[in-house]
Amino acid sequence: MQASDAIITLELGHYRLREQIAQSAYGVIWRASGPPGTQDVALKLINEAQMARALPAQRERWIASASNEITFLRSLEPWDERHIVRLLDTGWHKGLPVMALELMSGDLGRHLASLKASGTPPSFSRVLEWISQLNQALAKVHQYGWRYLDLKPSNVLVDTQRNTVKLADFGTNRLLQAAHAHTYSGTANWQAPEQFFPAAGGGYATGRQSDYFALGALFYFLATGGTALRFCASCGQAYRDHLAAGAQQLLDRHGGILPPVLADDEEARFAQKLPAAAQEPAIALLRMLLDAEPGNRPRNALQISRLLARVREGMEAGAMMAAPQLVEFGWQRVGGA
Repeated sequence: MQASDAIITLELGHYRLREQIAQSAYGVIWRASGPPGTQDVALKLINEAQMARALPAQRERWIASASNEITFLRSLEPWDERHIVRLLDTGWHKGLPVMALELMSGDLGRHLASLKASGTPPSFSRVLEWISQLNQALAKVHQYGWRYLDLKPSNVLVDTQRNTVKLADFGTNRLLQAAHAHTYSGTANWQAPEQFFPAAGGGYATGRQSDYFALGALFYFLATGGTALRFCASCGQAYRDHLAAGAQQLLDRHGGILPPVLADDEEARFAQKLPAAAQEPAIALLRMLLDAEPGNRPRNALQISRLLARVREGMEAGAMMAAPQLVEFGWQRVGGA
C-alpha cells in the first residue's frame, strides 16, 4: 500500500505522492508533485492490496487494462488531447504499470453534485457544451479504432477554469475491428442493452453505437440534474445483486423482454428541464441515442453534432422570440432653434 510522500520513479522523472484523490475497482489515483518547475500530476497506480487478494486471471486482466490504456493514450496526437486526458509519463513500480496524467479539477459527477449543493446547477446550454465535447472525445476514440465502453460521470474530468470536460480511464477499451462478442466489461449503470444483456451465442456484441447509448444516458442525467434513467438504475442493481447473471434475472422480471429504456414520464421530465423551443430537437436526439436497437442510433459523431446543432438553433430561435421588441423613439426638439 502506497503512503503519502512515497517516491515513484517513471521514465521521465520522479513523483512524490501527496494525497489520494480517487479509487476504482483495481486502481488508485494520487495527486503527486513531479520534477521541479512542473505542475502536479494525477498518478494512476494499480491497487496493491486489491492485487494481492485477486486471483491470477484477475491480476492479468488488471495489468492488461492498464497496459491497454497506456497504448491508447500513447497513440494520440497532441491535438487529439483537447477532450481526452493527456498522458505525461509512464513506467513500472513494483512490477505494475503506472501512468502520470494531467491533473484536472475533479470528475463530472462530483462537480454536478457541488453545483447542485451551491444552488447553481448547470444551464442546459452548459450541458449541451459538455455533451458536444464528449461526442468529440468519443469520435477520437473511434477514429483510432477503439470502443470506449465505460462512459459515466466519474470517467469525465472537469476543468472548472475553462468549463471544459475530458474523457479519462481507457482500461475497458476494445478494438472496433474485433467484431466477435467479448467478455463483460464496463459499468452496469451506464450500459447499452447489448453491453449488459449477453447475445444469444454468449458474450456481448458491442460497437461504437454502445458508446452513443451511454452518451444519451449521460445527456438525460445531466439535463435532469443528476437523475439516472430507471433502465440504467435497474441494470446496476441487478448486477450488484447477481453480477453478470443479473441480466437474466432482470429479463425474467419483465416477462422475458427488455425493460423500457426511456419511459414516457422520464421523457416528460427531461422536456420540463429544457427551453420550450429546444424540446423537440433535444427529445429527438435523446430518443435516437437511447434506442434499444444499436442500428437505430446515430451512425457517427458527425450525425450527433448535426443533431446538437439543431438543438442550439431551437434555443437561439426561442431566445429571439422571447426578447422584448425594441421601440424606436424619435427625438423632438423643444424650444428655439
